[in-house]
Amino acid sequence: MATSNFLPFTRPAIDEATIAAVGEVLRSGWITSGPKVREFEAQLSALFGGRPVRAMSSATGAMEIALALANIGPGDEVITTPVSWVATANVVLRAGARSVFVDCDPRTRNIDLALVEAAITPRTRALLPVDLAGLPVDRDRLYALASAHRLRVIEDAAQSMGANWGGRMVGATGDLVSISFHANKNITSAEGGCLVLNDEDEARRCELWRLQGAAKHGDSWDGMDVTLAGGKHNLTDIAACIGLGQLPHLAAFTARRGELARRYFARFDRTLGCELPLEDYAQSNWHMFQVLLPEAAVRTVFISRMRDAGIGVGVHYPAMHLFTLFRKLGYGPGDFPHAERIGRSTVSLPMFPAMADGDIDRVIAAMGPALHEAIAAGTVRSKRA
Repeated sequence: MATSNFLPFTRPAIDEATIAAVGEVLRSGWITSGPKVREFEAQLSALFGGRPVRAMSSATGAMEIALALANIGPGDEVITTPVSWVATANVVLRAGARSVFVDCDPRTRNIDLALVEAAITPRTRALLPVDLAGLPVDRDRLYALASAHRLRVIEDAAQSMGANWGGRMVGATGDLVSISFHANKNITSAEGGCLVLNDEDEARRCELWRLQGAAKHGDSWDGMDVTLAGGKHNLTDIAACIGLGQLPHLAAFTARRGELARRYFARFDRTLGCELPLEDYAQSNWHMFQVLLPEAAVRTVFISRMRDAGIGVGVHYPAMHLFTLFRKLGYGPGDFPHAERIGRSTVSLPMFPAMADGDIDRVIAAMGPALHEAIAAGTVRSKRA
């Protein structure tokens, strides 16, 4: 395998000024939640049109708190997509509710909003859509559905930082919006995320859920009270410092990803039989560039051959209703055909702002031979079967 110039499927871009700033935080002695977290929240709030924002140790924690704020609990149902990182559905189960899956739109690979209404029951309390690979779900249709049925919306916008709907940044509108700053996201705080909220009262309740339900009086913990069984979801100043260093680059990062996506589309060999993503340069942030391999291809062989060529490939994501956890809830093969097709065939090709144009050409050149071997392996497997 080529290793000297290995091209990963993603890589964070941390500049020297940010590295130096992290050093200053470490030297300050204040490394947990403090002034840098408050500054990060203020800048995020400004980015999202002045809405309250609370930083979190993860977007998963942000969704857990969002469910608590929406009073989701045992006996409730939350409608979501089968194609996402499993955290999307796990947080629903952890709240004691049931994840109700709806199949994907094969073109956008997001939840098919045309199928959502049929899944709504008297127990449905919320919709939990995911912007797969940074392509936004149709917010107009989503909120029309929610309004018609009096449902809360918890946007899993983990992959959506910098994306927009109708010219307004994801997070600037809507109900509860969870965003990730994990190391593989468009901007990062190494680990972390945030929750965008509706008003200051909701933000204060969010703070209780974020840190053990503990409230203090003034600047002192003397006489503190605990009003609910919160968790431990606070972000550190170290992580917030990294996020602050990333925010000024968001527009440039997003623009570069769009340029790389255009080059993928321009150079891609359509005769390979892959299904390309929806070509949306106006609203997507191009968090990932995902293609679906032909059904005949063995994905593990394709990934292995690409790695032999020095190119990293990801899988985002298997259809989660086929995992043991959700089979125990009654889901199984054939329930969501589009999600299953996406889950077994998707590959994420390299996509990050520091890539050179020539890196795209290198990926495209390696795909042909890798795919031919993957299809040949599939043919052999079929004959043996």
